[in-house]
Amino acid sequence: MNTSSVLDRLGALADPTRTRLLLALDRHELTVSELCSVLQLPQSTVSRHLKLLADDRWVSARAEGASRRYALASTIDPAARRLWQLVRGQLAEDVTASQDAERLRSVLAQRRTRSQEFFANSAGRWDALRTELFGPRTDLAALPALLDERWVVGDLGCGTGQLAGTLAPYVARVVAVDQSRAMLAAARARLRDYSNVELRQGELEELPVADGELDAAVLFLVLHYVAEPGRALAEAGRALKPGGRLLVVDMTPHAREEYRRTMGHLWQGFSSEQVDNWLAAAGLEAGRYVTLPADPQAKGPALFSLSAARPKGPAQGLYDGEPAGQNSMMRNATRKLRNRG
Repeated sequence: MNTSSVLDRLGALADPTRTRLLLALDRHELTVSELCSVLQLPQSTVSRHLKLLADDRWVSARAEGASRRYALASTIDPAARRLWQLVRGQLAEDVTASQDAERLRSVLAQRRTRSQEFFANSAGRWDALRTELFGPRTDLAALPALLDERWVVGDLGCGTGQLAGTLAPYVARVVAVDQSRAMLAAARARLRDYSNVELRQGELEELPVADGELDAAVLFLVLHYVAEPGRALAEAGRALKPGGRLLVVDMTPHAREEYRRTMGHLWQGFSSEQVDNWLAAAGLEAGRYVTLPADPQAKGPALFSLSAARPKGPAQGLYDGEPAGQNSMMRNATRKLRNRG
């Protein structure tokens, strides 16, 4: 910082009103009206000094609705920041600064009070209000952000691609598999804007996925359509990397026999013991079987979620009792012969 620049900076700090403003904005973002309350000065005075501080790049402002929020600028150069730290240290014992700090605490407390009053009056209708403002899935829509952005995730039995579209923005690649050409066509139309989604046609009992290609996989409301669920789980395990995780979401056992006739269901839900046995036969480590909270508007049976993991060591006890690599080689050879035909 040259001499002229230092003098310019000192000029901005020479006025006590401006230093009081900087002290209030040092750790907080405040509106003009809040600054008026803290300094007990008229709006015209506060606005005039804020403009001078902004022109000298001491403070920054951002618009929020009809108001503006001010804060100490994050772009202050190191020399100016050292100068401000020196001045701030001198102000720490000032009586006026102490009174400003007390009023600042009151202003911040009023903010919290306004929020608390809203929730005290709105607790009974908060869920409906949030749904009205943001839709019914706000509690779930952002959860895929917890996934590792480097992962390859399998949407096994992807249907029309709704889940694949939810996952795609958060991971490196989504491998979406379904046996139905019609479903894949619908998924292709839905997912056309996602370059990291790869659609593949194939049976879940014979996945068109290489050994260890996936970091995670999901079987979402599809297992009840599969002729051999145990084999499908074994195939999902084969496609996972060591340590990879599988999530199964499906129906708990139910007595709605009509689903077999009207929707082609092959299974009337699954118990935890049933799925655990299949996972054990597939060499996968089962996690918790959790019955999901019922949606009051839903007309179908209750759902469960169950997580499983492929062991980090060599895969053992796969569904048909053969080593994973041997199963994969046989499947790949079968596919090649089938494709040639």
